Amino acid sequence: MRMAGYTVVLMMIGVIISPCLYGKEFSDHQEIKVQRLLKRLNKHALISIKSEDGDIIDCVPIHSQPAFDHPLLKNHTIQMRPSFIPESTSTYTKKKIKATQAWNKNGRCPQNTVPIRRIKKEDILRSKSIGNFGKKMMTPGILLYGSSSVHQDDPSKGHEYAVMNAMNGLYFGTQFSVNIWKPQVEIRNEFSLAQTWLSSGAGTTLNTIEAGLQVYPGKYGDNNIRLFVYWTADGYQNTGCYNTDCSGFVQRSSLVTVGAAYTTVSEYNGNQYELSMLIWKDGGNWWLQIGEELVGYWPGELFNSIGGGATRVLWGGEIVNLETGGQHTGTDMGSGHFAGEGFGRASYFRSLMTVDGFNTLREAQGLFPTITNDNCYNTMVGDAGTTWGVNFFYGGPGRNARCP
Repeated sequence: MRMAGYTVVLMMIGVIISPCLYGKEFSDHQEIKVQRLLKRLNKHALISIKSEDGDIIDCVPIHSQPAFDHPLLKNHTIQMRPSFIPESTSTYTKKKIKATQAWNKNGRCPQNTVPIRRIKKEDILRSKSIGNFGKKMMTPGILLYGSSSVHQDDPSKGHEYAVMNAMNGLYFGTQFSVNIWKPQVEIRNEFSLAQTWLSSGAGTTLNTIEAGLQVYPGKYGDNNIRLFVYWTADGYQNTGCYNTDCSGFVQRSSLVTVGAAYTTVSEYNGNQYELSMLIWKDGGNWWLQIGEELVGYWPGELFNSIGGGATRVLWGGEIVNLETGGQHTGTDMGSGHFAGEGFGRASYFRSLMTVDGFNTLREAQGLFPTITNDNCYNTMVGDAGTTWGVNFFYGGPGRNARCP
C-alpha cells in the first residue's frame, strides 16, 4: 500500500514537473533561434549611434551590410551611384527638401560605412513568429493585389486602402511628394502608412517595389513615423521584407536609412512638412532617392517579372482594421481627416510623375481611385494646372458615425 502511494506521488510530481521542463526547453530553443537571427542581421559596426527615439544605428562597412547575405547577391557588384537620374518634362519648379531623421542629431556614419537600424530582441519577439519577422502581416481581408484571405466573404476586415492608380502601362519608376503626418494607431498590430507601389505579375509571380512612411507599433515598438521600403518577388509568400530585416535592399546613403524615424511632422491648420521620393530603374537595379539623397537600391537579381518594367503604379494610404470589440478601428489614415478638408488639414500626394521607357519623368496619366470604404477613408483629386501638378488628397479617421 505504501509503495503504491509512493508511486502515485512520483507520477503526480512528474506530471507537474514535465510541462515546466518542456516549457523551459521550448523557451531555450526559441532563445537560440532569436540569437542566431540577431547575429545574422546585426553586422559588426565601426561605430554605433544612439538616437533620441531609442533606436541604435550601426555604421556598418558598406560591403558587410545584410543585403549581401542573399544567395542571389553573392556575386553582386555594388552600384555606388546610378548611371543617370530621370529628367522631368514638367515646367514646375522642383522643391528641394533635405530629409532629416531623428538619429542624425547625434552623429554621422564615417566614410565607406552605411547606417543600419539595429534589430533588437524585442523587435523579433513582437513578430507573429521568428520565421515571419520583417514580413508583411497577412491579416484577413482584401489585400491590394488579391492575396489569399480567410475572410474573402467579408471585405470589411483586414487591410483597407484609399489610393490612386495610374492606368495600366509600362513604367520604369515614379516621383512624388507626400506630406508627413503622424497618424494615431489604435492597437499595436494595426498600422497606418502612405506609400507608392510599383508592381508586375500576379499571384505567386507578383513582384512589388514599395516605399513610403508608416506608423507600426507592432513592428517598431513605438508610434513614430518612419521611412520604410518593402519588396516581394512571389506575391508576399516567401521572399521580401521590410527595410533591412532580411537580405535584399542595398543601403547606399550614409545620411538617410530605411526604418528610421522623422520627428518633424505636419500640423492641422499649421505648417506642412513633406518628403519627395523618386524610384527609377537603372540597368537592372531600382534606385530610391529621398529629397536629394540617394538612399539605396533594390538589386535586379531579386526579381523576375518586374525586370522588364512595372505594369502598375499606385500611390496612397493603407491601414489595418482588426475590428477590436466588433467595431471598425479608429486608426487614422494620414492626418486622420477626410480628403475633402483639403490643404492644411488632409494628407496629400502631389507632383505625381512616372518614368517612361526613355527615362523621362512625365505627369501621371489616367488616374483612378481604389477605396475600400469611403465612409472610413477616401480620396479627392486636387486642382489641375497648378504648381502641384497631378495631385490628390486622401485619408480619414476610421470609426465614425458612418463607419461604425
